[in-house]
Amino acid sequence: MDIPHCLDRRRIEMTEQAIRPYIRRTPMITVDGSTLGVDQDAIHLKLELFQYSGSFKTRGAFANLLLRRLPATGVVAASGGNHGAAVAFAANRLGTPATIFIPSITSPSKVNRIRKSGATLVIAGDQYSDALAASEIHAAKIGALAIHAFDQVETILGQGTIGLEIETDTADLDTLLVAVGGGGLIGGIASWYAGSLKIVAVESSHAPTLHSAFAANRPVDAPTGGIAADSLAPRRVGDLIYPICRAYVAPEVVLVTDEDIRDAQSVLWRSAGIVAEPGGAAAFAALLSRKYRPARTERVGVIVCGGNTTTAQFEQSIAFPADQSHRQRTRIVARAG
Repeated sequence: MDIPHCLDRRRIEMTEQAIRPYIRRTPMITVDGSTLGVDQDAIHLKLELFQYSGSFKTRGAFANLLLRRLPATGVVAASGGNHGAAVAFAANRLGTPATIFIPSITSPSKVNRIRKSGATLVIAGDQYSDALAASEIHAAKIGALAIHAFDQVETILGQGTIGLEIETDTADLDTLLVAVGGGGLIGGIASWYAGSLKIVAVESSHAPTLHSAFAANRPVDAPTGGIAADSLAPRRVGDLIYPICRAYVAPEVVLVTDEDIRDAQSVLWRSAGIVAEPGGAAAFAALLSRKYRPARTERVGVIVCGGNTTTAQFEQSIAFPADQSHRQRTRIVARAG
């Protein structure tokens, strides 16, 4: 597999110019590492949870709708939730019909976002792969434009604009931690940096798509479970994504557990007031759990990539389980400052 020639800095810059009127330039903040329970003097957080529709996916959605020809029948997308919400938002903004297929595991907050944008919503199966198969049949039947959540050139270009913003705002980073599901986010960012920055992939241990692909030397099916299954569990990493990651992403993929992710959500909230969904907190979980151990002087950036959660879901995620030991409780509170 070769990296498509169109996935480069020039095309990402052109994409950024096209989507700029429709997206937010999200903040990059610097936080004292000690207040987050990590050893670094400073951690740089890219707060993409403040993007329209609540996640980075809005960038790729607008890139597809603005750079591709739109048929009168509109667009169709399959999603665990965030991509669907983004496509529904973009389609509403641009006045084109949208049909979004989601699995039954999609969180209520993401379902509500899709419905509020006026898209037609279809629940198809229990996993993202079920929704994707149903969406492909529907798109072919009505002649609509299918917008893939990650394995589409325009999607990758849109997500790559995050790399452009990070480099502009924080040019002296050594390392960037990025959560991975299908790989559109890390593929776009890696295409922007093209090896000039260390990029570390972080995955749920229950959905190790890139980890499994690296082990097999090709994209392969992986498990699809865990607390972040509605955003980080598409079954396999994208075919377009894999060669980009093989070329430009650190070969050691960091796997984090559900407990690691919950701890990260709790600390981000208690120390910085950041309400991240499980997938959005996964990259930070790699630091907090010490499963990624940067050098003391390493300048580390972390993408908080989504915040689509309800109050009840978030409170459940960060609550201390009844059987949690006193030592565990003390550790989490200490991290939160």
